[in-house]
Amino acid sequence: MTGFGAFVRRARAGGELVVQPRMGMSEPERMRAGLQATRAANGRTAGTITLDSYTRVRDLESAGLALLEGESLNGYPIVNHDPATTRWVLEGSHGPDFPVQVRHGSADPVDIFRALMTVGLDASEGGPVSYCLPYGRIPLRESVDNWSRSCELFVRLRETGLEPHLETFGGCMLGQLCPPSQLVAISVLEALFFHRHGLRSISVSYAQQTSPVQDAEAVAALRRLCAELLPDTDWHVVIYAYMGVYPASPDGAYRLLGEAAELAAATGSERLIVKTVAESVRIPTVAENVSALEFAAATAARTPRPVTAESAGADSQTYAEAAALVAAVLNMASDLGEAVLLAFRRGYLDIPYCLHPDNMGRSRSYIDGKGRLRWADTGRLPLSGVVETRGSRTVTSGDLLDSLSYVRRKFDDEQVSGTPGRGAIGPGAHTS
Repeated sequence: MTGFGAFVRRARAGGELVVQPRMGMSEPERMRAGLQATRAANGRTAGTITLDSYTRVRDLESAGLALLEGESLNGYPIVNHDPATTRWVLEGSHGPDFPVQVRHGSADPVDIFRALMTVGLDASEGGPVSYCLPYGRIPLRESVDNWSRSCELFVRLRETGLEPHLETFGGCMLGQLCPPSQLVAISVLEALFFHRHGLRSISVSYAQQTSPVQDAEAVAALRRLCAELLPDTDWHVVIYAYMGVYPASPDGAYRLLGEAAELAAATGSERLIVKTVAESVRIPTVAENVSALEFAAATAARTPRPVTAESAGADSQTYAEAAALVAAVLNMASDLGEAVLLAFRRGYLDIPYCLHPDNMGRSRSYIDGKGRLRWADTGRLPLSGVVETRGSRTVTSGDLLDSLSYVRRKFDDEQVSGTPGRGAIGPGAHTS
């Protein structure tokens, strides 16, 4: 069997973690070279075509004008490029042993799905919540409608003999400071949304946060909920290397990426989206992406993987919170899209520090003395009896700024003080 999900299953059967960059260049020649370099990297790699900001917000006129004027964009404008051009970009790299996923960030992705389907691509990602609240300018209801239409279009890819694959972005809400239980809940809810619109090959995301122990609990909870709620689905877990303020030192950046690779391998996750040493200052080069891929693959290869699919620690506080959130939303309406809209309207889902007008904005989080992300204020979240609260904890602007830089300080300070990290340092450190 071919397709993105099948490729990941084969890698897992061989004991390998699939590693993948976030790579997107507007020039076809550079995008083609980036895919070829990713394929040639040491490790089991998947390719990425990340789209530009104009395409993300459906400003296709500006994307087209930039192409006419020879301006570089911050991604590949797949809708504006001729399909023949994109097929040439994929030629020689894309295939059963090297799938390519389109990443885009759009709350209105119908044109994007049409374009990727036209050139024979079968994998993308996002979701009605995760690509609206952090990035979108449109109401959540419009995003839910747009994603409903996009899923219904995408499943028609089966008519061509391809199995469409969608990855949730719900486990990455705002990149940081969203407690893991809510990341898990939104990732599962978006997966269920995809499933109810006909998708049967799905990946669920989780972004590395501030505590390795808590992250392991979260991935175990995510796997347990998927096993319970998606029994007839080919699903896998994708870990994102930390998406917040990244370490500025190369050693700190590699140490953080190493922990992400260890988390993925130790929890039985099947795929990892990497970050590079350049994340804190600029868009990384192809070479920097390749170094990150190879370092992550080598780190994962020497990290023991679980013997069984059962995740240790699945029955945790994180699971209890996530399960309560998912159950509350599912009980709100038979139509999952309507249930999600009601949940945000009533505060049953509420993303800390998210400024979108459809987010109630009453919940708050903080990092405790052990580095765990905790609820400072649960607002109207349906967590009574699940989360112990003794009144709201005040989070000042200073506290928030301190939390935003917590991971950078931790990993850069280790580098300065010489504190040994958990993994090897640098792209060549895995060689003897």
